Amino acid sequence: MKNKDTFTDRLEAQAKAKQALLEKAKQGSPNNDPEFVARQQARIDAARLREEREGERRRAKEEERERIRAERAAAAAAKAAEAARKAEEAREARELAAKEAEERARRAIKSTPRPASLGLKDLKAALEARTGGK
Repeated sequence: MKNKDTFTDRLEAQAKAKQALLEKAKQGSPNNDPEFVARQQARIDAARLREEREGERRRAKEEERERIRAERAAAAAAKAAEAARKAEEAREARELAAKEAEERARRAIKSTPRPASLGLKDLKAALEARTGGK
């Protein structure tokens, strides 16, 4: 700069210097280099593929978890059904046993001789059998 430069001359010089710096920066920019662009694209593609694989792994793990949950639920349902079946069988067995006991009691009542229908001879024999002849 010279002392004779005016303010506008200095502003113009500053603008030219800025422009020169910008041009130099643009020339050194890796975006202008075709190899750099190719490497960047390869990185982007690799990242996309990696994310897809990770997504597939996550989906596979989730499907496996769902399969295991379904198997456990099916096993629990089968166990509950088996317990219900056994409870039903036990209830039916109790009912059958109660009916058989009731039937046996009815038959026993019917087959027992009544003292009024027994003759004196039969009554005496029953008493002797009971007491052992004493």
